[in-house]
Amino acid sequence: MQIFATEQIRAWDEYTIRHEPIASVDLMERAATACFEWLLQNNYKGRAFTIFCGKGNNGGDGLVIARLLAQSHHTVTVYILEFGHKGTVDFQMNLARLHDTSASIRFVSSEETLHGIQAGDIVIDALLGSGINRPADGLTAYLIQHINNSNNEVIAIDIPSGLFVDHSGRGNIVIKAHHTLSFQCFKPAFLMPENAAGIGEVHLLDIGLLPGFLSIQDSSLLLIDQPMIRQLLQPRKPFSHKGDYGHAALIAGSYGMMGAAVLCARACLRSGVGKLTCHIPAVGYNILQTSVPEAMCKTGPANESATSGHAAQEMDKYDTIGIGPGLGSNVSNIALLYSVFEQNRRPMVIDADGLNAIAQEKALLNKIPLGSILTPHPKEFERLFGKTANDYDRIQLAQQTATDNNLYIVLKGRYTFIASPDGKGYFNSTGNPGMASGGTGDVLTGIITGLLAQKYSPLHAAILGVYLHGRAGDLAASFASQPSLIASDLVDFLGQAYQSL
Repeated sequence: MQIFATEQIRAWDEYTIRHEPIASVDLMERAATACFEWLLQNNYKGRAFTIFCGKGNNGGDGLVIARLLAQSHHTVTVYILEFGHKGTVDFQMNLARLHDTSASIRFVSSEETLHGIQAGDIVIDALLGSGINRPADGLTAYLIQHINNSNNEVIAIDIPSGLFVDHSGRGNIVIKAHHTLSFQCFKPAFLMPENAAGIGEVHLLDIGLLPGFLSIQDSSLLLIDQPMIRQLLQPRKPFSHKGDYGHAALIAGSYGMMGAAVLCARACLRSGVGKLTCHIPAVGYNILQTSVPEAMCKTGPANESATSGHAAQEMDKYDTIGIGPGLGSNVSNIALLYSVFEQNRRPMVIDADGLNAIAQEKALLNKIPLGSILTPHPKEFERLFGKTANDYDRIQLAQQTATDNNLYIVLKGRYTFIASPDGKGYFNSTGNPGMASGGTGDVLTGIITGLLAQKYSPLHAAILGVYLHGRAGDLAASFASQPSLIASDLVDFLGQAYQSL
C-alpha cells in the first residue's frame, strides 16, 4: 500500500473527480458518510455530539457528519471557526444544507464566543485537516487547547488539527484525539512516534477513490501489508532438500548473554533455513547444543567468554551471516568484524553489539559487504549515524545513509521502517506494544538471516522478516496478552505466522 503526502492525496481526489466522474461536493458526502457509518458501527449511536469546523473542506466534512447525525435524531452542536471569509464552495453548500436540520450552529469569532463543551458529548475535530503548512496560532490554537482541556472523547476527521502530514510538527499545538478517521491510505504522520499522543487509534475508511491512480503515481514510502507479502513468499518445491534452503551462520553470544544467541538461532531455524552453524564462545557450547539441537556449533578456546576471531574462521563458506546478538561490549568485537567482513563479501545481517562496534570504529562502515542489512533500534541508530531533531529527520537520514552506502537499514519500532538503497522506504504494518521486551530484536535478526540464506534478496528478506516477526507477535498476543509476551513466544508462533499467509 502506498503512503501519500498531502499533494498526492489531493491529486488522488482530483483524479477520482475527473475520471469517475463525481462532483467534489459528492465526494465530500461520500467521505463524511463513511465517518457517520463508522460512528454508528462503533457504539456512538444515540450519543450527543459537539463538532468543531473550520471553513475548508475538512470543515465541510464536519458539516456533512453533523447533518447526517442530526437527521438520525442525534443531539448535535456545531461550532464554526469564524475569520470573516466565506469558506470553500463545498463548505458553503453543506452549511446551507445543515441549516435545514435540528443542529445548533454557533460561530466562534473570539475567545468570549466560545462556550464550555457539554460533559459526555463526543467531540468531532474538523477544524484544519491535512492542508495546513504552518502551526496553529491565535484563536485556532486557543480552540484546540479548549478541546484538549475538556476531558471529552475526541474523534479527529482526516488528521488531528494542528498536525502536519509529511513533516515534523514537534512543538505544535495539536488536537489530542482518541480516534482518527482517515481516508483510503496511511499518511506519514500516522507512523511517527512523536505523533502518538495526538492521533490515538487510526481507522482507514475506504471512500472509493479510483485505484487507477495508484498505477500512475509513484510513492517513495510504502506500507508492508499482506498482499505485498503474499507476492514475495516463495513456496517450497516438492523434491527440494536442505541444501536448497541455504547454510547460515550466526556469530553471537557471550558469558551471561547466551540467551540472545539461543533466541536468534531458534528464530533462524524456524524461518526455514536449510542448515545453521552458530559461532559462539566455548562457555555457551552446552547451552546452545542443548537448547537448539538442530544447529551446529563452533567455538573458540575453552578459556574465552566471548565470541572471538578463533570462533569465526572459514566464514566464506556460508550463504549469509548474522552477527551481533549477545556479543557483549568486548573490545575484540572490532577485530572480529574486520575479519568477518574480509572473509565473506555476501550480504549479511548486523545487529546489536555488532552495530555498537561499528559505532565505535566508523571505518568499519565502509567494510560492510554491499547489500547487507543493519537492524538498529533508535538509540543504536543514533550512535551509528548521529542525533536527529525529530522522527521525520531520522527517517530521511536512514534513507540517505542506505543510498550512500548501498545498505538496507531496518529501523526498529512500532512501525518498523526499512530504508532501501534505491531511495524507497517501507513501514511495517504488523506488531504490537507487547513486543517491547528483551530478546525480540534477536528473534528478528534470526528470521532475516534465515530468509537471506534462502536466497531471498536483501530487500525481500528484510520486508518478509519484519512482517513475519510482527505477525508472530500479534498472534502470540492474541493468545496470551500483550503484557505477558516474551521473545520466545515469537519463535513459537512463527509457524502460525507463515500459515496465516
